[in-house]
Amino acid sequence: MSKNKVKYNIKNVHYAPMTEEGTASTWPTYATPVPWPGAVSISLEQQGSISKFYADGIVYWQSAKNNGYEGDFESAMVPDSFRQDCLGEELNETDKVYLEKSTAASKAFALLFEFEGDASGVKHVLYNCTATRPNIESETSEDEIEPSTETLTISAASLPNGYVKAKTGDETTSAVASAWYDEVYTPTAAAG
Repeated sequence: MSKNKVKYNIKNVHYAPMTEEGTASTWPTYATPVPWPGAVSISLEQQGSISKFYADGIVYWQSAKNNGYEGDFESAMVPDSFRQDCLGEELNETDKVYLEKSTAASKAFALLFEFEGDASGVKHVLYNCTATRPNIESETSEDEIEPSTETLTISAASLPNGYVKAKTGDETTSAVASAWYDEVYTPTAAAG
């Protein structure tokens, strides 16, 4: 199998609401992943720091802390289903209007997506995400129509079992890669 030399083009974004939290020894459960069409860009910066301990005039010990990722995901529009499932907006069943309430609590979700590569796609899942509401913005149309986008800030923290994310690699089995969006990937017992 050929190895990727480059990556480009985010696509196949899905979200899966967390339905049951995990523990230090169990994985959480998730609803079936829901497609999120219109991905424009994603930029998540690692969160963490390097701690150094000096002794004997040198760095005697050092450690890196993994606090997950945080950054922006831009899409054509935020799906109404995501607003309801993860941002806590309420749907008025009579009028079919979405209501945003100041006391609404956001809900954890997994974010699944893929980057194309020159050899094959690389699929990712961030297991424990929360998101901010998008800004409300647009501009008047002039000579040309230029679509507006919506951007959310996403924070991906670790699960109680310590895992933050997973991604496919050059040797990922075709069974795992082809089923990536059927359910949120959790490792088999052999992966440990």
